[in-house]
Amino acid sequence: MKKRIFALCSALLLSLTVFTGCGSKPTEESVASEPEATATAAPTAEAESSAAESTAEPTEAPSTEPANVNLLTGLPTLTDGAIGKRPVAVMVNNVDAALPQYGISAADLIFELPVEYDLTRLMAVYGDYTQIPEVCSIRSCRYYYPILAVGFDAVYVHWGINPTVAVDTINSMEIDHFDGDSYGSGKYFGRDKDRLSAGYALEHTGVFYGTKVPEMLEANNVRTDLKEDKMGTAFKFVEMDKNAAPSGEDAKNIRVDFGANYSTFSYDADKHVYMKNYQNKPHMDSKTNEQLQFENLIILETKITPYPTDSVLKYVDWEGGENAKGYYISEGKMVPITWSKAGMYDPLKFFDANGNELQLNRGKSYIAFTYAGNCKVEG
Repeated sequence: MKKRIFALCSALLLSLTVFTGCGSKPTEESVASEPEATATAAPTAEAESSAAESTAEPTEAPSTEPANVNLLTGLPTLTDGAIGKRPVAVMVNNVDAALPQYGISAADLIFELPVEYDLTRLMAVYGDYTQIPEVCSIRSCRYYYPILAVGFDAVYVHWGINPTVAVDTINSMEIDHFDGDSYGSGKYFGRDKDRLSAGYALEHTGVFYGTKVPEMLEANNVRTDLKEDKMGTAFKFVEMDKNAAPSGEDAKNIRVDFGANYSTFSYDADKHVYMKNYQNKPHMDSKTNEQLQFENLIILETKITPYPTDSVLKYVDWEGGENAKGYYISEGKMVPITWSKAGMYDPLKFFDANGNELQLNRGKSYIAFTYAGNCKVEG
């Protein structure tokens, strides 16, 4: 930086434009703009001489993200037709009897949260709505998943819905969602015939025809452009091509427990990613034959209890707050973080030990909500 400034010293006779940015934890308060300075008199020769001799250093303009940056990964991978468009979040079954899933290796972001009986369900989020493959097995909605999806302005896809809390929640929300129960087996949803022939239970054979998303949205007159306040990237990322290990303890092997189910991860130093396991077996996509892998693991501790009006269902505190703890794991290292989601329509935010918004490495991310103390790390 300084070398560039010294090289530009001879050009400082011109007026300088100074750019500033804010990297601290955001608040809802708007920042008042400073009034423009009003010229009162022409500069004197002495003032001009003083300005010419000034050694004030200009601040470098912030870098501009490429137009095709995926809002979920920070990587320039979007097709032209997906620039400025909404992501899509799809509910995916995640129990032994439904494995292996397919279509999930293409997801840019995967959430895993506990559901009834401390099993888990995934929500696969795709940043490019023109590139979603067929996804199986599709499963039903639990109330906290659409709340997470709407923070990204995502279209939400599920097959079935809990008839009490989830129905009440989703009916109260401003969210575009598609339910396989409403469309049935046909145009956008169907059944995997090979799975049926192989003896899978019916509820584990649901397929979402992701390749038909553009057609589905157009046919149902659903908005495809991102809301203005959701434009840009969903997270704060490091500079392009600047991925680096956070300054924390070694984290080569990770186990995230949810109760009856758990996920494990092992760090691949050559690929700079964490390879995901379903319990202790590689978590595979059966169509691509790829093991799920992530640049970032974000483990969020939160309050999870039986739902007050239905003890089988889970109450999950999705709001977090100043004291909500978690862990950011990337490039073989782990650091403690805090997190929050200010409101139903607000995005998830992560903060470092100093309260500044956390910078994620660019790439795919896995986000888990689980009980306090349920993340185990080995160096």
